[in-house]
Amino acid sequence: MKKIPALLRVPLVLAVSAGLALPAPVAAAAEGCGPAHPVPLSEISIQLYTFAEYVGFGDDEATHARLRTVLAELADIGYRNVEPFTFNGLTAEQFRDLLREYGLRATSRHGSTDEAGWTAELADSRTLGQRHVGSGGSAAPGLGSYEDTLATAATLDRLGVRSVANGTGKVYVHNHQHEFTTKYPDPVTGELVSAWELLVRNTDRRYVTFQLDIGWAYDAGEDVAALLDRLGDRIELLHVKDGVRTAAELEQRPLGHGELPLPEILAAARGKVRNYVFEQDPVFFGEVDTMLDEARVSFDYLDCGS
Repeated sequence: MKKIPALLRVPLVLAVSAGLALPAPVAAAAEGCGPAHPVPLSEISIQLYTFAEYVGFGDDEATHARLRTVLAELADIGYRNVEPFTFNGLTAEQFRDLLREYGLRATSRHGSTDEAGWTAELADSRTLGQRHVGSGGSAAPGLGSYEDTLATAATLDRLGVRSVANGTGKVYVHNHQHEFTTKYPDPVTGELVSAWELLVRNTDRRYVTFQLDIGWAYDAGEDVAALLDRLGDRIELLHVKDGVRTAAELEQRPLGHGELPLPEILAAARGKVRNYVFEQDPVFFGEVDTMLDEARVSFDYLDCGS
């Protein structure tokens, strides 16, 4: 198998002999398994944005070679599913065939929810064999006001109807922090409700689901396990993250190396969530080997050696 160049990584022996401290996330694998029951292999995935710094955003042969390197490494770790965010200039057919070379499949993807381009988006999703369709957010007109949020819910319903009819499953909403920190008073009760929950309340469960990014939800102050207990029947996908809250935002770490209560979260997700996508937003300084090590630690945490 083609191995990734060392880039900025210091070999372990040299690092130890020089008295250098190893990065906490890769110093050792997480002790034990994360979930009480392993996540089925068919439900484990990884967001390819994790490797965006290394692969890049181009469409040239060098970019494609780096993409192949990452896909080969992920397949070697044990991943069978990935979540792309770009095709790097390839067509959907070419990207699908590339994944197949490594025994991989794109069960979900961060694409576009632009209603004007939805026909093309659904065609690509069907080519890839996706089970859900969505983006790294929600849809237009956005969450800038209570009225806009309700209009966005209506957009999502329209998109979801077409996606289900297309055979590519429900449309999903992905969150960052602001979906939870943005709140509007209910016009009847006066209750402050997050924009995220307004989307839950005002979309049709037959056509719209949610990809809960547990790291950003936690960083926004949510009790993620309680949220899954209360509204988990609307959440079919997770972005599984770990990390530590800082004054800025969540400092991301591989699964089992942060402060999120992952065992409780994964227990609350069991029987509801169908797609567990590990993501660690890349730190743009070139250490792709570290990202692959952390992808392995996180895969093992979910898989538990099953």
